Amino acid sequence: MKRHTVRVHRIYDRPAADDGVRVLVDRVWPRGVRKEAAAIDEWVKDVAPSTELRKWYGHVPEKFAQFEARYRDELATPTARTALDHLRALAKRDTVTLLTATRDVDHSQAAVLARLLQEPG
Repeated sequence: MKRHTVRVHRIYDRPAADDGVRVLVDRVWPRGVRKEAAAIDEWVKDVAPSTELRKWYGHVPEKFAQFEARYRDELATPTARTALDHLRALAKRDTVTLLTATRDVDHSQAAVLARLLQEPG
């Protein structure tokens, strides 16, 4: 089955015509973004890292490998797995742009999710 492109962007960036389905993957709503103006198709907060993990990580790049391992463990819980399966289904049908408020998208949960969604399976 064909897999479409999965991208990662900041929610503060302008939407692009080829973004496909725009999905916010943060647990908390981003500061300064009005819900009416967010230009998102879905908010899948159940796929976001737990508050405890997010606070432990603190977006410190040196902790990213350990964050990713812990986050992947969290994604095995039933609620997160259901949300991840939903994202997989979207990615099989269309291009998906994962949105986050994080400044460093390469060291974010959205980057981890993008890699997972591109893996076979």
